[in-house]
Amino acid sequence: MADHEARALQNEEAVGRALRRRRAALAGHNGDKAAARELLGDSDEGVRAAALGALVRLGALTGDDIAAALGDPSRSVRRRICELAASLPQTDFGRLLRDDDPAVVEAACFAAGEQHDAGAVGVLAGIAGGHPDPLCRESAVAALGAIGEPAGLPAILAALGDKPAIRRRAVIALAPFDGPEVDAALHGALEDRDWQVRQAAEDLTDRASGGQG
Repeated sequence: MADHEARALQNEEAVGRALRRRRAALAGHNGDKAAARELLGDSDEGVRAAALGALVRLGALTGDDIAAALGDPSRSVRRRICELAASLPQTDFGRLLRDDDPAVVEAACFAAGEQHDAGAVGVLAGIAGGHPDPLCRESAVAALGAIGEPAGLPAILAALGDKPAIRRRAVIALAPFDGPEVDAALHGALEDRDWQVRQAAEDLTDRASGGQG
């Protein structure tokens, strides 16, 4: 009987969380700022993440809300604030670039790239060249390409010696750069053993030559 009651309680709690998540998501579409703000303080991480998105949609997310999300104990919420970077004012994602959770670091790299944060180039270069998670390295390389600062070029060039997915990302990240080093790197990538890397390099070299082949 006790087990049955425990399962029933768990089911009831799960239904309650799902309903609150739905309410948070709908608040952003219904213009219900009060509901979105109330649910931003919910005990469930999924509800808080949905409320963040709702407040952004409503143009009602404050600086304090952003700071709280950056320091939220849930990785889901920390990732969500990164995913919303394109809709946020300029934000310092530095603490999340150094997060203990690789999934958060990956998202923070994306956020820094979305905001073209030149101040993050040094940290991104470190991630691109030394993070143990390949998804983080790939995201950092993409961000360096999106930012397009010359200080990020050495890390992008170095990434051409990484795993295939990262090499392909590095080729694409070379798009905003030019010069002998870049030309040499692209010509080298044309001979890469991975066809997707070769294709990316071919696309860039064709674009640089005006499509003449």
